[in-house]
Amino acid sequence: MATTYSVVLYGDSHDRMEEAANAAFAEVERLDRLLSVYRGDSAWSEINRLAAQRPVAVAPEVFDLISRCLQYSRDSQGAFDITIGPLTKAWGFFKAAGRLPSRAEIATALARTGYRHIILDHAAGTVQFDIDGVEINPGGIGKGYAVDRIVEILRRRGLTTALVMASSSSIYGMGTPPDEPRGWKIEIPDPTRPTLHSATQVFLKDMSLSTSAGYVRTFRADGRALSHIIDPRTGYPAQGMLMVCVTAERTIDSEAWTKPFFIHGREWAAKNRPPRFRAFFCPDSPEADWGWLA
Repeated sequence: MATTYSVVLYGDSHDRMEEAANAAFAEVERLDRLLSVYRGDSAWSEINRLAAQRPVAVAPEVFDLISRCLQYSRDSQGAFDITIGPLTKAWGFFKAAGRLPSRAEIATALARTGYRHIILDHAAGTVQFDIDGVEINPGGIGKGYAVDRIVEILRRRGLTTALVMASSSSIYGMGTPPDEPRGWKIEIPDPTRPTLHSATQVFLKDMSLSTSAGYVRTFRADGRALSHIIDPRTGYPAQGMLMVCVTAERTIDSEAWTKPFFIHGREWAAKNRPPRFRAFFCPDSPEADWGWLA
């Protein structure tokens, strides 16, 4: 899924930890074969090829994951949307650094975007698109799902202390490391000087942290920096935010909700965030304060 995964383990048996780590990375390989849009033979890619022509039968795991994604879309008023694939490609962010598409290109991609184009048949376990050109992309959900699956595997193998990371944007801290009862200390970089300063820090104890950072992949056009975080409702990159971090009990939840919070902003998040979620906002404005929404 075009992401680097890493695991830090503590325990009293080197062999058990090594076996657990191998099982964790085997699970990542399995999920890559299932979900990656960069693999033509993945189940996710098969859906993109065939679902506009006919209902596609999928494994229960894939069906449940898509069902969950549609619920995130409904709960976020469309700011989270796995059908953003056509827009990602139009803006050049699928494999490249970005480009400025024409209004006609955006309009064409936007017509093929929208979670309501996905039709799920729960009885048959099938996925179908109601128009041609729809593409689903797990980029906003896959890393978090994979991290949670790794955590499940480690726990089943008797481990209680671990840090699991998908790149640096989706992280889960399991238990507490030695000599730090508060949990795993994570430094969140300052988006204006990410290699020099921290914006804040958080301790993860059986908790996840996910980040959406608009500054990571940008390009300049018309005198503005445009990020890879696209608002699926308008077809244009979201404006007004540098970075949003979310903590939640499950990594799939924290990863999914960073996008709506980034797009909607702090005030919307204060009214619509799920229970027990915390969020850290870095608005792109010198007048606005950075800080946690408790």
